Amino acid sequence: MTDFYEEAKKLFTYSQSMRRDLHMHPELGFQEVRTSGIIAKELRELGLETTTGIAKTGVIAIVDGARPGPVIMLRFDIDALPINEQTGAEYASQTPGIMHACGHDGHVAIGLTVARLLNEHRDELNGTVKLVFQPAEEGLGGADQMVEQGAMQNPAPIHSLGMHIWNDAPLGWLGIAPGPVMAGAAIIRIVVTGKGGHGASPHLAIDPIPAAAQIISAAQSIVARNVNPQQAAVVSITSIHGGDAFNVIPPQVEMTGTIRYFDFDVRDLVYKRLEQVVHSVAEGMGCQAAIEIQDVTAAVVNDPAVTIAVKHAAQATLPGHQIDERGHFTMGSEDFAAFQQKASGTYFFVGSQNHEKGLDYGHHHPKFDFDESVLPHAAALMAAAAVQLLKEQH
Repeated sequence: MTDFYEEAKKLFTYSQSMRRDLHMHPELGFQEVRTSGIIAKELRELGLETTTGIAKTGVIAIVDGARPGPVIMLRFDIDALPINEQTGAEYASQTPGIMHACGHDGHVAIGLTVARLLNEHRDELNGTVKLVFQPAEEGLGGADQMVEQGAMQNPAPIHSLGMHIWNDAPLGWLGIAPGPVMAGAAIIRIVVTGKGGHGASPHLAIDPIPAAAQIISAAQSIVARNVNPQQAAVVSITSIHGGDAFNVIPPQVEMTGTIRYFDFDVRDLVYKRLEQVVHSVAEGMGCQAAIEIQDVTAAVVNDPAVTIAVKHAAQATLPGHQIDERGHFTMGSEDFAAFQQKASGTYFFVGSQNHEKGLDYGHHHPKFDFDESVLPHAAALMAAAAVQLLKEQH
């Protein structure tokens, strides 16, 4: 059996150099022009059939095996975040206000390393591996656009695999669990309208600020008193804006927030109750309210059979790692779900935290950085999982 971990370790210098170059030159969603250019160049130099321009900056490459068989899709996200980096690393972002604060630079390096590993073993593949480098994962709908533009066709995969380096867990930890692992997400926008007036004469106005405050308070009861305690959901109001002067009651208050869920029935319940709460509370305080709920992505739900295949690949490839299969999940969202809906698959996590080196800040933190030793771990597991799935489906 191929020892992908030993091979990935030999490619560590390559993986690290790619990651650091990308980290120094981060690009936001749908703006990853330099990033996608590097990805395409590296893939074409391997002789792989490579397509660019899917969802503006997405890249797809095909690794054809020596023998015919099914198609397995591997996805790697490539975008950065609008955050000022504070790591002080020698490879820190050179672009003010933008940094790779979630590890997607590492994901690209892992994906390119996987391409090299699989390309070296094309003669052993019973089928095809489709490598998808996706832009705009961070809430901009990159996965949906790639799917709409044919990323899951010609050839169409039967299964999909995705992964995330995970700074909430140490090196040597793997989160490989069936069922829900990342939440579905929606964006909330609420506008409460009253009647403006002088702050010294509130009786002549209809103040939307206390109405908004009551809505926020009442919204917290939705999960606590409507959702089954054995299920999970989140309703968070995260911004509120109203008024410009200390002595003026504003005519309007706008709030935004997010809803998270795993189960579609729970989602529908929360949506319904939130709309009821918003309208009834506002009207009860003499105001009017409008609410918009925009779906961002569905929940990531891992296929049990595919998850078992990934687990077996992990046991064979990274025998010293701890596999957490107790239902590891997070309320964070991930648009990999769009690919899973076309090809059942598994999304797994690879621990990247190192307390001793101070590499333990959470994702989206301005001091986020990870232990680069995770790069060969993740690349080896992804390559081995793809090969394992091809063998099982052949």
